[in-house]
Amino acid sequence: MTTTKTKVAVVGASGYTGEELVGLLLAHPNIDLAVVTSRQFAGKSLAEVFPRFAHDKNSARLKFSDSEAKQVARDATVVFLALPHGLAAEFAKPLLSAGARVLDLSADFRVKDSDVYREFYGHEHPAADLLGKSVYGLPEVYRDQIREARLVACPGCYPTSILIPLRPLIRRKAIARKTIVASSMSGVTGAGRKAEVDYLFSECNESVRPYGVPKHRHLSEIEQELSILAREKLVIQFTPHLVPINRGIISTIYADIATNVVKMDPAVIFQSAYGQEPFVRLLGDDRLPDTKYVAGTNFIDISWRIDRRTNRIVLMSAIDNTVKGAGGQAVQCMNLMLGLPETAGLI
Repeated sequence: MTTTKTKVAVVGASGYTGEELVGLLLAHPNIDLAVVTSRQFAGKSLAEVFPRFAHDKNSARLKFSDSEAKQVARDATVVFLALPHGLAAEFAKPLLSAGARVLDLSADFRVKDSDVYREFYGHEHPAADLLGKSVYGLPEVYRDQIREARLVACPGCYPTSILIPLRPLIRRKAIARKTIVASSMSGVTGAGRKAEVDYLFSECNESVRPYGVPKHRHLSEIEQELSILAREKLVIQFTPHLVPINRGIISTIYADIATNVVKMDPAVIFQSAYGQEPFVRLLGDDRLPDTKYVAGTNFIDISWRIDRRTNRIVLMSAIDNTVKGAGGQAVQCMNLMLGLPETAGLI
C-alpha cells in the first residue's frame, strides 16, 4: 500500500539548523522533501553541498533553489523557515497567504510583544500583525495549540533547555520565582554557520567565555513564557557561555525553594509532569546530564539536586542545540500539525 507523503520545504537550508532539518526530513517516513532553498548554493544539488547525504537517492536530484515564497508554497504544503530573524517574517507573510503551514526557526514570532521584540532585537518587527497568530512551539507546554496552528514559532535552544525543567516547579509554586538564576553553556553551532572572528577555530578552541551579558536575546522569550506560566511578570538572571564543542547545551538553573514548601520531592513533581513525554528523560538526583548522551537526538535530559545548606534547588539539563534546540523540535511540532505520531522521524 502506498501512503501519500506530505511535501515539505526548507527555506534557508544551508545553515547548521537547515542541514539538520534536511537530514531529519530525508529520513522521515511520511515526508517528501520537495524544496530546499539557498541563495548561496542555488543550482547545486543537495549531495554536492552536503556530501553526507549522498547515499540518499533524492539528494542528487534535489537542487537548491532561490525560489520566491509563492513558488515555495506551490511546491510544498509545510514550510520550515531556517532564516535569520527579520528575514523570516518577510517570507512568512506570503507563505501563509498562499495557504502553507509555516514553522519558523528564527526568533521572529516567539516574542508576542512587538515592543519587547524591538528592545531585544534592535528594530521594528516586520510583521507585527502575525504575532498574535503564532503558537510557541514547545510541545511539552503547547501540544494542543500546535496541532491546530498555521504558524509555529519554534523556541530558541537556550529557552528549551531552561523552560522545560522550570515549568513543573513554577506550576506547583514550589520555588521562589523571583530568585531564578540560569547559566548555560553552548557549542559553537549555536551561533550559526557564518564567518566571524569570534567563531574561528583558533578563537574558540581551548577557550570558554561568557557572552550576551546581561541581556541575551533569548532572555525575552524565556521571561515571556515563565511569566505566562506564573501568571505574573517574572524577571530572571541568565548568562550564556560559548564552549569549544560543535553541538550541545548544558544549563544549570538555581532557585530558592518556596517558603511554604515543607518538604520538596522533585521526583514526584517531574514524574507527574513528564513521565509520559517521549523526549524528556528524567535522570533523577543520582545522575547528571552530559551533552554526549543527547548529541544527535531530540531528547532533553534533566536532573536535580536539593542544596539543604542554601535551601535551593539546582536543576540541570542537556540538549543538542541543533536537534531538540532547533530542527528536531521543529519536526516534532510538524508531526503534531500533520496528525502523525509525535516521534515519527525522530526515534
